[in-house]
Amino acid sequence: MIESVHKAVLLHEVTQLLTGPATVADTFATRANRNPLVGHAPRSVGSVAANASASAASTVAASDKSRLLRSEAEQNEETSSWRGGRGGVCYLDGTIGGCGHALAVAGALKGKVTIVGLDRDPEAIKRAEGTLVGKAEKVILENENYRNLDRVLDKHGIETVDLILLDLGLSSDQFESSGRGFSFTKDEPLLMTIGDPASHPFTAKTIVNEWKEEDIANVIFGYGEERFARRIAGAIVRYREKKLIETSGELAEIVRLAIPAFARRGKINPATKTFQALRIAVNDELNALKEGLAKGYARLSENGRMAVISFHSLEDKIVKDFYRERAKTAGAKILTKKPVRPSDEEVGKNPRSRSAKLRVLQK
Repeated sequence: MIESVHKAVLLHEVTQLLTGPATVADTFATRANRNPLVGHAPRSVGSVAANASASAASTVAASDKSRLLRSEAEQNEETSSWRGGRGGVCYLDGTIGGCGHALAVAGALKGKVTIVGLDRDPEAIKRAEGTLVGKAEKVILENENYRNLDRVLDKHGIETVDLILLDLGLSSDQFESSGRGFSFTKDEPLLMTIGDPASHPFTAKTIVNEWKEEDIANVIFGYGEERFARRIAGAIVRYREKKLIETSGELAEIVRLAIPAFARRGKINPATKTFQALRIAVNDELNALKEGLAKGYARLSENGRMAVISFHSLEDKIVKDFYRERAKTAGAKILTKKPVRPSDEEVGKNPRSRSAKLRVLQK
């Protein structure tokens, strides 16, 4: 199974904050003493149901712990009451990827869950079909952008969901074997499209070869927060006067030579921010996030939880601002006063996780 390069990121914390303790207090209290990549015994479905409505400011009470000792029948009855008599929990994974988070949630809920999995990449959906067999009461998979989650729920007659996760990182398959130019370490056609290229109004190749220098600079600075954006845009325009920029390898070299020598040194490849910016522009990722957050919250059940893992400041600001606005105007509870970050150990094993931030909101 091809896992997302980010699916190990905060896996335990995601599961616990979505389905677990009554507060984030005991999550953070124990975090320093455990490896986030290694889970411990999940709480029961009954505990999940009760904890979903608990105050984020309180600590885990003895009564909450005692719920773990109740009979399965009592727990199921409690869960049914929480969900208006509908039975098991409904979990929507807007970026199903390699199914890492979906499997963890299903495990925590002992399979008593309906999984609705979306992904823009049709190959991810194909892989998920085999991975999730027998892991949940019901599995619904759709090759769809999470910005259209309302269409999927309407199609399947689902009014509300209890848990939502958006992991905004690209999968290892997209980086390493899609052949679409996401990686600056490979020499591939410069597309950067996720899903069907025909569904995109333009590609990365279109931007660097046809757009005005000022517009290219604005994209690189605005979406990549690259301080040398104008130098890079100028170098791109000068290069394309001689020949079209065809591949990711060509573009990476143009960027490398465009920035000052001192900026080429360091752990982060000098083309990282430029490639990030082009990918965001091609796939309209920030607008998709805004739509997905609004539509997801609208379809979230009372006391339901929404988790988002972002990987750069632009995404994180959108999530943070959305959570704050819902907390102020709709009475939602922000369960992560500060974003949860991967441990040093995890970053050591998976350097791409270094910028990950997890935020969770309860309706």
